Amino acid sequence: MKCPYCDSIESRVIDSRPIEQCTSIRRRRECVKCGKRFTTFERIENIPLIVIKKNGERVPFDKNKLLGGMIKACEKRPIPVDVIQKVANDIEKSLYRSEAQEVSSVYIGERVMGSLKDIDQIAYVRFASVYRQFQDVGTFMAELEQLMSEKSEEDH
Repeated sequence: MKCPYCDSIESRVIDSRPIEQCTSIRRRRECVKCGKRFTTFERIENIPLIVIKKNGERVPFDKNKLLGGMIKACEKRPIPVDVIQKVANDIEKSLYRSEAQEVSSVYIGERVMGSLKDIDQIAYVRFASVYRQFQDVGTFMAELEQLMSEKSEEDH
């Protein structure tokens, strides 16, 4: 780290502290050449994540949109908001951990549906009906029948 006083690139760390809920580190440094002290901050650089929508449009990932869709699907269901937030956080973390710069909205939607299916089947069907754009009662019933057959297989 370059000293702001004498431009020397040699310094030693005197103290390090996590800040901002452990997402950054504050470091007190001392220049080896002039002996003056200065502070630096270290943060994780997030690579921007781009979502490729069904129509081919590319938009920045927005966790609030993900959370909003899940909350709407879980409306009037006995699901605590912190459970929904945890699922959204887990999905977001896994997307960033994959190190992919682009991800399809289909992949994100499937992840949400998989999580909702485990939490609440009504919320799952609500989300799936919007996400998969059911056009008629027949496609809706087919999804329900598949859900019921998976449920009966789990019970046996």
